[in-house]
Amino acid sequence: MTGWQFAGAVTLLAGGTYLIRVAGPLLRARLDITPKAEAVLERATIVLLIAVALTSTLFIGSDIAGPARPIGVAVGVLAAVLRAPLIVVIVAAAGTTAALRAVGVA
Repeated sequence: MTGWQFAGAVTLLAGGTYLIRVAGPLLRARLDITPKAEAVLERATIVLLIAVALTSTLFIGSDIAGPARPIGVAVGVLAAVLRAPLIVVIVAAAGTTAALRAVGVA
């Protein structure tokens, strides 16, 4: 990929993203969405975010990640559920993962 192709791809992606973000408020005023459909869309967003998080937690490329990463993420989730400050959640997750890897749990 040349520099011009890359710049064109980035410009196209940025333009498309902007158009989608502008279309949301414009179309929201014109379309009537039932409460049931709105609830499904809200749940779909959460499911998509969880799927992305699980994929990046459990896999490194096409290989399965070792147990240190999922355990670290679980510690971070637990800290978040217990309403710890964000910095505590991040440090707990990263610290647990690093400690497990330091003792040989890959």
